[in-house]
Amino acid sequence: MSRLGELLETVFLQGRSPENLYGRIFVVSAFGGVTNALLSNKKTGEAGVFELFASGDPAWTRHLEKVGDLMCGIHAAFESLGLDLSLADAFVKERIQGIHSCLNDLMRVRSFGHLQPENYLPACRELLSAVGEAHSAYVTSLILQARGVNVRFIDLSCWKQTESHDLDTVIAWAFSDVDPSREMPIVTGYLKCDVGIMTEFNRGYSEYTFSKICTHTGAGEGIIHKEFHLCTGDPVLIGLENVQVIGRTNFDIADQMSDMAMEAIHARAAMEMKTQDIPLRIKNAFDPDHPGTLITRGYISERPKVDMITGREDVVALEVHDPNMVGEQGYDRRLLTALDDARISYICKSTNANTITHVVPDMYGRIEECAQHIRDSFPDAEVRILPVALIAVLGTNLPFPRVVADAITALDQANVDILALSQATRRVSIQLVIERGQSSAAQLALHRALVERARNPQPELDNPDHLNPRGSVFIE
Repeated sequence: MSRLGELLETVFLQGRSPENLYGRIFVVSAFGGVTNALLSNKKTGEAGVFELFASGDPAWTRHLEKVGDLMCGIHAAFESLGLDLSLADAFVKERIQGIHSCLNDLMRVRSFGHLQPENYLPACRELLSAVGEAHSAYVTSLILQARGVNVRFIDLSCWKQTESHDLDTVIAWAFSDVDPSREMPIVTGYLKCDVGIMTEFNRGYSEYTFSKICTHTGAGEGIIHKEFHLCTGDPVLIGLENVQVIGRTNFDIADQMSDMAMEAIHARAAMEMKTQDIPLRIKNAFDPDHPGTLITRGYISERPKVDMITGREDVVALEVHDPNMVGEQGYDRRLLTALDDARISYICKSTNANTITHVVPDMYGRIEECAQHIRDSFPDAEVRILPVALIAVLGTNLPFPRVVADAITALDQANVDILALSQATRRVSIQLVIERGQSSAAQLALHRALVERARNPQPELDNPDHLNPRGSVFIE
């Protein structure tokens, strides 16, 4: 969204004639850096307004002011696009002042000791999350209006509305009188609902909002615009000249990607679209003429091949070795209870007679706590936490069994040790646990062996001109 000037031409307007501008709904995320400043930096962990407020650090007030300055500073770059700076600045000022007043009152009540953090912090996180998307949607609306587009700004953050409803009710109310055939709705990725969308989906909430709008409106297709095409590997790591765009895939592969923190779409959001058989297209926002990647429910490649190599290093292996495990019914269930109590979800699992290992994201701050719980519950168990990396080979029609042998050979030649290997009977993925620090070498070796040397033909690309006349929902 920070490249909104380019997106106006490649996504929102696309050189369309006035009569062809409509029939589309846009769900937008916050401008770059805003949500990090409001909450915390996803990559560095640097505290934002929420983290400072939650810890009781009075610096949250100064940081909130800086966020307001950041948001207003963004406006200057869009003045040449027709943005009314006075309206945009006033919008930010009202939201920031409102949030400051609300949080300051909470701090005052908290000082009397009658309000516990668990009773108000989730709501504060929701409040802060909402302002980023509301800001970008409003600014986008102003710019498009200046271009003569009939825009409808839809603020699902429900600013200052005291009532709270379920997610479907909020969307139904917001779109009750909207006519996408004559106006262009610009919608906030954040949605205020009774369960708290941040609580349910963390920072993947905008994709869930997007999917619910798709299903509510009966969209012919949902389109997610990203900075890169969805490729056979990471183009930054492997090189643009070596990767191919994945022309077609299915929601099963999208789920596998989600587990690998390489989300085409949030897994629960994908389920909404899959259930109603609404296709999802992933496009490069800055390559508008390319059809991108079409994700459908039933697609399977006619020719066995590897579609993607991906990996993540932010994982650990939680290994439990216990001689008492052999033949004991319910041991695994009791072990999973410890993970559930710590709210830890695993990505990959391997087991033998006396050892069970779960690979879990390292982002959880309760892994040590969980390990100690297991030690207390299973006195004879030896519990280890090992920093590892996880590599996945994905495909709708993987060429078994050759792909497993080729993958092992490629990693051996690259001097990458395999600590564990997991392959489900569904045969759409192979997961390889390796030492942390070897992820890049492993992905390069596997892509070279399984994709480049396989000499895959040009991927099957879908023509986007087939779009259902019901229209599309877009997410930025």
